Order: sequence, then structure tokens, then C-alpha cells
Amino acid sequence: MVIHEHTKQFVAHGYPISVISGRGSISALPAGVNYVHLARIDSQDPFVKSISADLNLGIVPETFSQATHQIYEELIPVVTEIDTLIVHNVFTKHFNLPLTAALTRLVEESHIGNCIAWCHDFTWTSPNSRTKVHEGYPWELLKHQQTQITYVVVSKERQQTLAALFQCPDEVIHVVYNGVNPIEILGLSPESIQLSQRLQLFNADLLLLMPVRITQAKNIEYAMQVIHELKKYVADPRMIITGPPDPHDPNNMAYYDDLLALRTSYNLERNVHFIYSSRMDLGESYLISSTVVGDLYRISDLMFMPSHREGFGMPILEAGLAGLHVMSTAVPASIEIGLEGVEIFNADAPAETTAELIIDWAEENHEFQFKQKIRQRFTWEIIFKKDIVPLLSP
Repeated sequence: MVIHEHTKQFVAHGYPISVISGRGSISALPAGVNYVHLARIDSQDPFVKSISADLNLGIVPETFSQATHQIYEELIPVVTEIDTLIVHNVFTKHFNLPLTAALTRLVEESHIGNCIAWCHDFTWTSPNSRTKVHEGYPWELLKHQQTQITYVVVSKERQQTLAALFQCPDEVIHVVYNGVNPIEILGLSPESIQLSQRLQLFNADLLLLMPVRITQAKNIEYAMQVIHELKKYVADPRMIITGPPDPHDPNNMAYYDDLLALRTSYNLERNVHFIYSSRMDLGESYLISSTVVGDLYRISDLMFMPSHREGFGMPILEAGLAGLHVMSTAVPASIEIGLEGVEIFNADAPAETTAELIIDWAEENHEFQFKQKIRQRFTWEIIFKKDIVPLLSP
């Protein structure tokens, strides 16, 4: 899964990428990835498997050097065409020691320009597999650092363990965490994916959702004032208004125009998103389905409802079902159903006061802070840009 996510990022950012394995199919890889099949590097290849059975017992069979040479010869024409070779687990796990030996030789002979050893696990320190390695060659290859190789581990704990095994400083070994694909985890529809990417919603420091139509009763101007005040506390607060204005009501359209002017006067074009006009650069208004609104509930941090009046207040229930924190004025759904689950505020209070309430919640809510941290630092795309790309230039 990690290799699959990495390859998607390489393709998305314009890098030519190949996956080399002993077993698999190009159909299992993202579009745009080249696949190279070398049967001998498969740990379950019968020839390799028979060698591994002896090695696990501490016996180096005569066929070991033969297998190593075969793999070496198969790899040379492949790796010499590659700028950076990322090798997953082979330099620290025992499953195909002829492959480890062949790659070690290729590195020592400078056939591989930039070699990155991506080390998820280590046989020498594993209580489950430590008995499969023994002193001497070739097992020692798995516990000796090669200065020509850049080592990467997936956590600081693994960094300390590998540094102790190699007897080298911790900082010699890079930590690149695994990530998450928010689009898949949140189950976003294709339309929501395009919307979130176009508006860069995952970059927000704080994402407020107003799943309402654009009418004066919704008090959207007050919400915009709150966003303006929030910018004093966080760099990139956002607000999404999902619904359209009523095109048949001249007063309503005038209100919408006033909101757009207010947004400009506050310099909030990046912060306040009217979905209705979010595709005006394409010359069209935009109405979204309830499916997309549901996706926005999962993306957002807070449902904000400063309405002057509501007959009921359906978004209160929708946000509650989505597990979203709700801040609302005293509309019926809030006071009759929301009870302790809704934070009620007074929209007659200064916008600064309401902004402070939101900041207090954000500073005290660990779930929000964790979600924000993952969204801003631990998606596969961000990890690729910040942590992997720098490793590509030795």
C-alpha cells in the first residue's frame, strides 16, 4: 500500500516511475507507472526459497553465489537506467539474501546512482525473525550501514532502533512517516474531490461550514465578520456557504451582491467560498447535490449557523450525525433537540466575541487539533513534497 501511494504521487507530480518486483502485474499499479518483472527477486521463487531455507538454519549453500550473480546480472540493465532506486526492506530483512547481496554489490560498484533503503522492519532486532540470521556473511549485510545508501525509516522509534543496530548517530537515518489519503478515508465523491482540490480545502487551518441558502435570514454577513476576526488568530480560516441565492427574488440577489462586496472589502476572497459562484471563472453558477453537502460535513471542522430565524434548522441534525461540532444561534433544532450537543451563541454579540468562542473551542478540542495536524502534515501528497522529493537529489 505504501509503494502504491508513493507511485501515485510520483505520477501526479510528473516523475517517470517504474516498479520492480518479483511478482505482480501492471494492472495493480496506478496509470502511468512502468512495471518491471524479475522473477528471481521474488522471495517465493523456488530457487530462492530453497536457498533461504538453508540460510535460516545458518547454512550458506553453494547455490547462494549463483543466485546472487543471476540477480546481479538481471538488475544491471534495469538499475543503470534509473536516477533513484528506492529499495523497500531488502537491506534490512532476510527474505531474499541473494537479492540483498546483489544490490549491495551494485551499490559498491556505483551502478546505482542514488539508492534509498526504505526500512520498515529489521530482522536483526525482530523477536519473531531474529533466529533466522546468524553471524557472518551474508546475514551481516542486514546490520551494517553502507555509506553510499540513504536510509529511511517510518518512525522515530525505528530510527533509534536502526541507529543502534548500525552503531551510527540517529540523525544519519531519515524519518519519513506513512500518510493517509483523505479522499479515500472520507469516501469523497468525484465531484467533492474536484471541489476540495479547486478550493484547497485541506489546506485550511480552520474550516467552517454553513450548509444554507443565501438569504438574509441566515445572517451570512455576520459569519463573514467572524471569519475576518478569526484571521487575527489563525492564518487561514475558511468558510463554505453551500446554497444558492434565489434568482427570482431581486432583493435576495441584491443581498448576495452585497455579500460579495463585503467579502472584497474584508479581503476574504480566499477565505469565504460561496459554492454557487465558485465556478464563475468557467462562466457558470454551481449547484451541488446533497451527496456533496454530506462530503463537506466530513471535511469540515465546525458547522456554523448564525441565523436570525429558522423554522427548524435541519443542518443541526445533519452536523450532529456527522459528528461535527455545532455552533448555532437559538433556533428550534438547537434548543429543542441539540441540548448539550450544540454550542449556542448570540449573534447580537460582537463578531470578535464569537470568534474568540471558536478559538477557545479549537484550543481545547484535541480531536480537532489531531485532525488538523493530519490534514496539514500527513497526507501522502504533503509527505511526498516535503519529505520524499528532497531525497531524490543525493
